Amino acid sequence: MSIKRHCESLASPSGKHGAVGALIALILCAPVSAGPNEQAERMYERIAGVPPSPTELSQMASDIQSNNALAAAQVALNSPTFYNTVLKNWAMPWTNKTQTVFAPLNDYVATVIGMVRDDVPFNTALSADILYTSNAPGLPAPALGNDNHYQTAEAQNVNLQATLVQTTQSGTYGVPSAATAGLMTTAASAQAFFYKGTNRAMVRFTLIAHLCNDLPTIEDTTRPTDRIRQDVSRSPGGDSRVFLNTCIGCHSGMDPMAGAFAYYDLNLTTNAMVYSPGAVQLKYHINATNFPPGYFTVDDSWINRWRQGPDQVLGWSPSLPGAGNGAKALGQELESSAAFASCQVQKVFQAVCYRPPTTSGDFTQTAQMTSDFTSGGYKMKQMFAEAAVYCMGN
Repeated sequence: MSIKRHCESLASPSGKHGAVGALIALILCAPVSAGPNEQAERMYERIAGVPPSPTELSQMASDIQSNNALAAAQVALNSPTFYNTVLKNWAMPWTNKTQTVFAPLNDYVATVIGMVRDDVPFNTALSADILYTSNAPGLPAPALGNDNHYQTAEAQNVNLQATLVQTTQSGTYGVPSAATAGLMTTAASAQAFFYKGTNRAMVRFTLIAHLCNDLPTIEDTTRPTDRIRQDVSRSPGGDSRVFLNTCIGCHSGMDPMAGAFAYYDLNLTTNAMVYSPGAVQLKYHINATNFPPGYFTVDDSWINRWRQGPDQVLGWSPSLPGAGNGAKALGQELESSAAFASCQVQKVFQAVCYRPPTTSGDFTQTAQMTSDFTSGGYKMKQMFAEAAVYCMGN
């Protein structure tokens, strides 16, 4: 018999154990509240991934006992393992199509770690000309065609908290600043999502990683089809109903956004991102005979067709036009949405609490965190602290 069922058996006054059993159940089976030491240890391990030192434990327990649990969380946030391990594992799935955590350190993840450490407003993550490198001695120079700089740093167990330095993609990689779009134009992102294909992958996996929505959850067959490219058959398998009832649900929103990446590609020889201002990459015109009257990409303009219809629920910013040119402008559109802010909070909650929000209390907490996130300058570190305080007793 499970402990839960045994306690239920004891607790029933009408059961074979009677009132005595109910009293025993009350004493032995009642939940025990964790004390300050237990709460501090749990908080530290959830933030830093390792047990606290005796000094850290004592400080955190004292803070918790003084009703200042957020100060206790700050002690854990100062642990090097929070940066080297927890944040690395948190961000790594965003950088590859298999969404695995088991991959070497790269510039995308290092930039996330640096932005969290420095409280860089995270609502610039998809548009800023930003990059973090390590100033540890003996590392290869950062390069757009490989992640040797970062992989060597990881192999040498370099303290990322102490050695990451903020710089720019334009200064380090030689990409025009206007062509940089935060995490989307890092070397790791380009290698994963500009690889062959049609650059639609950059839209899809950015939506997954930063708006917590994959295409099937936001497909909408009521949007206009005028920006769907020529390579998409209007009669898959000879049946136009498949296109009308299925294909346009994703393509009518994705294709207009993917126009933002029309000047980007990955050089398969150098493994480096290519940017060709004013010249649309050939991949945008492949399989044009599938449907010649389809959209022919002529520039890097994009439109957010999901601003109308059911996907208005993603909370697009009314201060932005919902259309523009280039990856940077699209990044601003995405990172300014309510869905972006909510997604970051959900990911932090799951990382710290080891579960997604499921209860009414969880949803109230994540709503409050999202409000704090947007009103407090999009500081990601604060979200880890707030989630840890909420979950330290759970």
